[in-house]
Amino acid sequence: MAISLADIKKLRDMTSAGMMDCKKALEEAAGEFKRAVEILREKGKSTLAKRGENETTQGAVLSRVNGGKAILVCLGCETDFVAATPDFKALSGSIADAAIAAFPATAEELKAVKLADGYSIEEDITNQAGKTGEKHVLAFYGALEAPFVSEYVHFNGKLGAIVSFSKEVPAEIARGIAMQVASMNPVAVDAASVPAEVLESEKTVAIQKTKDEQVQKSVDNALKKAGINPAHVDSEDHIESNTAKGWLTAEQAKQAREIIAKVSAEKAANLPEQMIQNIAAGRVQKFFKENTLEQQEYQMGDGKTAVKDVLAAADKDAKILAFYRFSLTDE
Repeated sequence: MAISLADIKKLRDMTSAGMMDCKKALEEAAGEFKRAVEILREKGKSTLAKRGENETTQGAVLSRVNGGKAILVCLGCETDFVAATPDFKALSGSIADAAIAAFPATAEELKAVKLADGYSIEEDITNQAGKTGEKHVLAFYGALEAPFVSEYVHFNGKLGAIVSFSKEVPAEIARGIAMQVASMNPVAVDAASVPAEVLESEKTVAIQKTKDEQVQKSVDNALKKAGINPAHVDSEDHIESNTAKGWLTAEQAKQAREIIAKVSAEKAANLPEQMIQNIAAGRVQKFFKENTLEQQEYQMGDGKTAVKDVLAAADKDAKILAFYRFSLTDE
């Protein structure tokens, strides 16, 4: 059947799909608008399926605050060109507005929330993918509720954070701490809340690094006593290349290999366990200082005072409860 230009424009106004896509959908639907809309949405699903492995490293990170509630959400896409379009920005804003209004607990629950057009967020994301030909995803959603909350989204719209507090704190400090979360990417609020698997991994790395350093120190001392520069024999490649350059004789290369093998084995078998544990514990404490929000140095101040001390100076009874952070640019 013949499809009129007026009908094509009407479907375009309803869906924002391209003119040719609208024409093809109306032809397939024999002029029935409801079916044509569904065909366009199915096209969106097909786009998502075809581009399923593509990375969505562009998009929009948005936050919303309403009283003691805060949300952080990201609609992701493949290119900055699509992310900059009015339709993408409008959908991102609608999702953020719907999230703070409905305040669902999870991303899956958020996808089911209806928008003003009568379709769910998941359906509208699918439709947007069909219009652009790019993969679109609800890349992140986090919600916090507490006596006081704060938010921050970087000016480029690709990085944001929300933070909850036990009570109201000065707005400047609250926003500064949200900026701290965004910029410094802490793993937890404090040492006690570091995930068990992260802490166990850090302890394992700290112990092994300490052992390796102690063994290497003994090897270096033995090499120096033998008149061999440790820097010339710190790897097999260096031994071979430095021998070829004449910096090591064949005898020195052989001697270095023997020293390294012998001293390494002996030292590894006789490491003082308590000393290793003490040094490793110090490394873990350094990890806490650099990677937990309360112990990090506050970047919006003098860069020398811990976040917890900045907060205590503003209100000694205030505590940071939780935070969410998301970045499209993190590797």
